Amino acid sequence: MEDNSRYMRLAWAWILGWTLFRLAYSTTFLLTPDETNYWQWGRHLAWGYHDQAPLLGWAIRLSTELFGNTEFAVRLPSVISMGVASAYMAALTGRYFSGRTALAVAVLTQGVLEFNVGGLLATCDGLQAMAWAGATYHGAKACEEHTWKQWLSTGFWYGFGLLAKYTMVIFGPGLLLYMIFSSLHRERLKSIKPYAGVFFGFILFSPVLYWNASNGWNSARHVAYIGGAGQGFSLHIKYFGDLMGSQAALLSPLVFILALWAWIRVIKGNYNHKKWIVPLLFWTSFPMFAGFTLLSFHTRIYGNWPGAAYLGACVLAARFFSNSKPRLWKWTLGISYAFTIIVLVQAVFPILPLSPKLDRAAMELGGWDEIGQKAASMQAEMPEPGKTFLFGFRYQEASELAFYAPGQPETVSINKWKRPNVYDYWWEDEDLLGQDAVGVSRHPDEMKKLRRVFEKVSAPVALPLYRKRPFTTEPELVRTVYLYKAYGFKGGLRWEPPKGKDVRKNS
Repeated sequence: MEDNSRYMRLAWAWILGWTLFRLAYSTTFLLTPDETNYWQWGRHLAWGYHDQAPLLGWAIRLSTELFGNTEFAVRLPSVISMGVASAYMAALTGRYFSGRTALAVAVLTQGVLEFNVGGLLATCDGLQAMAWAGATYHGAKACEEHTWKQWLSTGFWYGFGLLAKYTMVIFGPGLLLYMIFSSLHRERLKSIKPYAGVFFGFILFSPVLYWNASNGWNSARHVAYIGGAGQGFSLHIKYFGDLMGSQAALLSPLVFILALWAWIRVIKGNYNHKKWIVPLLFWTSFPMFAGFTLLSFHTRIYGNWPGAAYLGACVLAARFFSNSKPRLWKWTLGISYAFTIIVLVQAVFPILPLSPKLDRAAMELGGWDEIGQKAASMQAEMPEPGKTFLFGFRYQEASELAFYAPGQPETVSINKWKRPNVYDYWWEDEDLLGQDAVGVSRHPDEMKKLRRVFEKVSAPVALPLYRKRPFTTEPELVRTVYLYKAYGFKGGLRWEPPKGKDVRKNS
C-alpha cells in the first residue's frame, strides 16, 4: 500500500511539473491563426459558433477577463485541461490497476506530442480531452458503484465535452456498447440512472442546439461538409495513408504501435478477464479511432481529430507493456519525449535545418506582431483613420490582426471568395459601406478581387518576414505578406456559394 501511494504521488508530481512547464512555455511564442480566431469568439459571446462548439470561446473569455488579452490567458484553458485529463487517467489507472502503472500513464501522457500540442495551443482538443477523461473515470465508477452521483457526473462530463467538440458524441455509444457486451454491468441498463446521466448531458448541450436551430443549422452543416458530406460518394485510400502517418507523427511511431497493439490484444481477448476495466477502456477509446479511420477512405481526416481516443489507449498500453516489456517501454518513452522536445524547441528556436515551407511553426507563428504594426501604421496614413477598418481575405488573417494590431481593434474577414465563417455573424455590409480599409493577404495579386468590393485599390505593399537562424546572425526569409489600401467599400462581405449544391448553403 505504501509503494502504491508513493507511485501515485510521483504520478501527480510528474503531471503537475509538466503542466507548470507548459504554463511558462505558453508565453514564449505568438498565437496561431486558429487561436486568435477562438479568442475572437470570446469577444463575441454566443451560444454557438459556425465552425465548432462554443466552450473554448467561453473559456478564453473568462481567462482573458482574469488575466488580460495575452498569449498566456488565451492558452490557459488548454494547459489546465490537459493537466486535468492526465490526472483523471492516472487516477483511473491507480484505482483499477496499480500506482506503478498510474505513474507509467502519467509519464507517457506528458511525453506524447499530441497531448502537449493540445495542452498548449488554444484549440478545442484540450477541453475535449479533459471531458473525455472525466467521463471515462466517472463512467467506470458509475458501472462499478451504480450511484446517482457517478452517473450524473458522467453525464456532466459528456455534456461538457459536447460543448467543447462535437466528436464527443462518440463517447456515449462507446460506453453503451461496453455495457451491452458486459455480463457484469449489463443489468445497469435496466435502471433509469444511466439515461438520466445522458439526459443531463444533453441539457447542458441544449443551448448549442437552440443556436443551431436559430441559425439554419449552419454549424451542423459545416461539420458535415468537412466530414465529406459535400462530396459525391466514393471510396479510396489516398487519405488513409495521410491519417496513419499523422498519427505516427503526433504520437511518435512506437506510441502509435503500442496503442494499436493494445487494442488488438483486447479484441483477441488477450488480457485478464477479471479486469472488466480493460474492455471499458477499449470501448471508450477504439471506436473514435476506428470511426475516423473508416471515414478516411472517403475524405481527409485531420490528425488531431481522433486525439481523445489515445487517452484510454495510453492506459491500456501502460497496463500491457510497461512491466512486461520494459526495454520496449523505455524506448517508447524516450522517442516520444524526443519528438516532443524537438518540436517545442523548434517552435521558438529553429534548430532543425528545415526550409520555412517545411516548418509549419515558422509559417504559422512568425511575424504576426510585425504585420499588426504595419497594418496599423498604414491605417494611420489613410484620409480618415478612424473610419478605416482592418481586414483579411480569410478569418485567420483577420483574427491575427485583431490580436496583434495596436489596441486590438475589431477586424473584418471578407469571406466572399473563401468560405463562410464566424465573421458572417458579426458584420453586415451596411456597417461598413463607404469606409476605407487596410487588408492583409498572402498573395500579391488580389487587386482584381478587391475592386469588386471597393471603389479604388492601391498597389500592394510587400512585407517580408524573417526568422533568426541558429549559429548565424544572418536572418532567413520565411514568407512575404501583402498589405492593401482600399477606398470606398461597396459591399460584398458574404461568402458566395459555388454553383450547384453545397451543403454549407443556407437555403
